[in-house]
Amino acid sequence: MTNNTPYIPANTADVPDARGYYGDYGGRFVPETLIPALDELTTAYDSALADPAFQARLAALQATYTGRPTPITYAERLSEHLGGARIYLKREDLAHTGAHKINNALGQALLAQRMGKRRIVAETGAGQHGVATATASALLGLECHVYMGSVDIARQRPNVFRMKLLGADVIPVDSGSKTLKDAINEAIRDWVTNVRTTYYLLGSALGPHPYPLMVRDFQSVIGIEARAQMLDQVGRLPDVCIACVGGGSNAIGLFHAFRDDDNVDLIGVEAGGRGIASGEHAARFADPDIGRPGVLHGTRSFVLQDTDGQIKNTHSVSAGLDYASVGPEHAHLRHMERAYYTLATDEEALNAFQVLSQQEGIIPALESAHAVAEAIKRAPTMPPDSIILVNLSGRGDKDLDTVIKELGVEQ
Repeated sequence: MTNNTPYIPANTADVPDARGYYGDYGGRFVPETLIPALDELTTAYDSALADPAFQARLAALQATYTGRPTPITYAERLSEHLGGARIYLKREDLAHTGAHKINNALGQALLAQRMGKRRIVAETGAGQHGVATATASALLGLECHVYMGSVDIARQRPNVFRMKLLGADVIPVDSGSKTLKDAINEAIRDWVTNVRTTYYLLGSALGPHPYPLMVRDFQSVIGIEARAQMLDQVGRLPDVCIACVGGGSNAIGLFHAFRDDDNVDLIGVEAGGRGIASGEHAARFADPDIGRPGVLHGTRSFVLQDTDGQIKNTHSVSAGLDYASVGPEHAHLRHMERAYYTLATDEEALNAFQVLSQQEGIIPALESAHAVAEAIKRAPTMPPDSIILVNLSGRGDKDLDTVIKELGVEQ
């Protein structure tokens, strides 16, 4: 990007509207005490986008600290192994901290600094957002507190140590399912209590407006880069873009640049867990019996809930996809039939984890392996001149303990 080009383009979509709605989804469903804080955040974000100095600083840090642009990689051996479509990978696993989460964390941390908020609270599931937030906080000299479900702490020990090494206070959450949903609950409680001095650095494209908008914008660099790289290196756009969807930040970051390209299919992959029939999954769109519109964590979207509106427990082998709702823009894209959503089970994700490792020498995050699993299913059904672009949202070092346990591998 040139010095005259904003790092985050403004007015790149007709959604959300001024109230933060993406069609029927989004909005603000929060205690009255948080409305002034959200108004303050919206004003500060709009001001930052219009400030060339903020844009230039973010662009410089993403280039010299995060390591952007991340490349696209032609997965030649995987493509030959599967037959059919050629598969390309957008390599967010090569960004600093090992995942796409740093894009948003760095942008929001700069915004917090601009607002004079020196104390950061965040939630994390797989730990990558927590690591990214702790990293950005260390870089900018901010106080950092990360809430994390005790179940996720047990299965993401390397990331817990990384956060502590970076100076963050990691706070275990033992309520509810002890996973991402409950970590968000506690982070919001902290923010409500300390709203004057604290910035809530939300990690995914959900929550009350303006968070889904901000996270999408900070992650949109993924799709902007990938689109330009495909045209430059391959000579055309992909036929299909695939990304995993928990809250949905890496997927919306990829999809946003392609939303007006009607010849590009957008596919989000949810966590199928142990299968829909088992009830142990996090597939909000795939299970019509319990996945339906509702409100969770300040926004209206699709939510896994029982007939009384109580939030259902979820399951996924990947901590980052183990969430009962999904970002409101994804619900809107599905409603508009611009994006389509499928699922990969734990078994399929674990298989994809191994296949990509063995075919390409790239160990994906278990979250990303869900997207790879969809490519493995889809590629053989497509003509050989077609192209699939998979967002490899993170690397799999953090998941090795989980995979060893799941596969019963002797150490």
